[in-house]
Amino acid sequence: QVQLMESGGGLVQPGGSLRLSCAASGSIFSINAMGWYRQAPGKQREFVALITSLGGTNYADSVKGRFTISRDSAKNTEYLQMNSLKPEDTAVYYCYIRQNRVDYWGQGTQVTVSS
Repeated sequence: QVQLMESGGGLVQPGGSLRLSCAASGSIFSINAMGWYRQAPGKQREFVALITSLGGTNYADSVKGRFTISRDSAKNTEYLQMNSLKPEDTAVYYCYIRQNRVDYWGQGTQVTVSS
């Protein structure tokens, strides 16, 4: 069994920054990829960022240049550094990992961008 624990969400003013963390534990032996999705009220869950086991990254166009995904393989932890936040970034952010073609999800952490 795999567990993901997220942290770092909160309330921030437009233009501010937040750093999300997601620590994986349990039956971890070969993570293929780690990433983040988000879901705003009344909207579908959407892709935000991905990092592969080789360190390759991919971002949604809406966050390119503002968000940075990274990972600490020794700790089975991924991070999402979010800068220049906008009100439209307000959402519940979910981390996930892919291991042996199975996706595991975190419980979600709320990010609210508002003045």
